[in-house]
Amino acid sequence: MQVVPDLRSILGDTPWVLVGGLALRAFMPERMTPVVDILIHERDTNTAREAFLRAGYRQIGTLTIGGFTVQAAGASEPPVDVLTRDDAWLDSALAVPTADPAGLPVLARPYLVLLKLQAGRTQDLADVQRLLARTPSSERAEIRGLVQLEQPELTEDFDSLCTLADLEFGPPESNSQQ
Repeated sequence: MQVVPDLRSILGDTPWVLVGGLALRAFMPERMTPVVDILIHERDTNTAREAFLRAGYRQIGTLTIGGFTVQAAGASEPPVDVLTRDDAWLDSALAVPTADPAGLPVLARPYLVLLKLQAGRTQDLADVQRLLARTPSSERAEIRGLVQLEQPELTEDFDSLCTLADLEFGPPESNSQQ
């Protein structure tokens, strides 16, 4: 597993979750990535930035999608991209994270799929396909409902990625095997 800085100590009570390639390790083998991507609520931006600065990090960039990048002094750890959003669903998502094998909080699968569909980059869509591989039909229905509620224009993309996941990885698990 890729090394992740001690974000719990750095961020304290500020809610955060892993997203990006490292988040996948809660559901499948992780995808190696040169940065650690986390998601926080936009209202916590200044608190998080100050916490990283107090911990010896320096801000090395601003993300065009909202947020900033920090790097530990000495650069022995990977940079951390701190994505900030204010979506209506975000408080709910931060309240019920999934744990990865190291016990770190990860954005739960329905919200991770939604976030990656919204990003729409090639790698994100490939991640969605892998996240949907063999996912039980009942969970797929839950995710589809979330997509339909939050971003109805992405529902057709979601359905297409379900089909592609089934073609590449086989059909979803039956609900009785959960």
